[in-house]
Amino acid sequence: MVSTAGRPGDAPARSKRADALRNQQTLLAAAAEVFVTSGVDAPIRQIAARAGVGVGTIYRNFPTRADLVVAVYRHQVEACAEAGPALLAASASPLAALRQWVDLFVDFLVTKHGLANALQADSGFEALHTYFLDRLVPVCTQLLDAAVDAGEVRPGTQAYELMRGIGNLCIGRDGDPRYDPRRLIGLLLQGLQRPRSS
Repeated sequence: MVSTAGRPGDAPARSKRADALRNQQTLLAAAAEVFVTSGVDAPIRQIAARAGVGVGTIYRNFPTRADLVVAVYRHQVEACAEAGPALLAASASPLAALRQWVDLFVDFLVTKHGLANALQADSGFEALHTYFLDRLVPVCTQLLDAAVDAGEVRPGTQAYELMRGIGNLCIGRDGDPRYDPRRLIGLLLQGLQRPRSS
């Protein structure tokens, strides 16, 4: 019987995969930042510079712009989904966690708007939208339920309608620099709060 433990190349291969995954996450985060500031049609060299990689690295990972856009979309959905439980565990209260998560969600929606426009012609956009709802509605539900159970938020608001309302408030941000959706979203969250008994 031959032991396979400690075979040469095992650990380096594993760490190489981990490095590649980290590099890809860094690249996707950089692309998302560039998309927010410069739009989804931003030059690939701008994304490469932000990520600290060569242009060839981007094309090796994402042969087309659509591939990159879809990957950024999925990356942002996952980051938003994973943030919910982490914020709930770390925040002073469920309402504080909900507010922080909504901030992240708004950041995502700003990027998503441009991504959606870029993907509209793609037949896979509907599947991505379904994926977005499947991943994020349960997270928002968890945060809302925790805030209701803590007596901080009135019962009766569904996660989907809250997310839809926030999304609608974010529409038009690009077209009018005088419009700040975050202020109105703050008022919306304030309206959800249960009045404190005096």
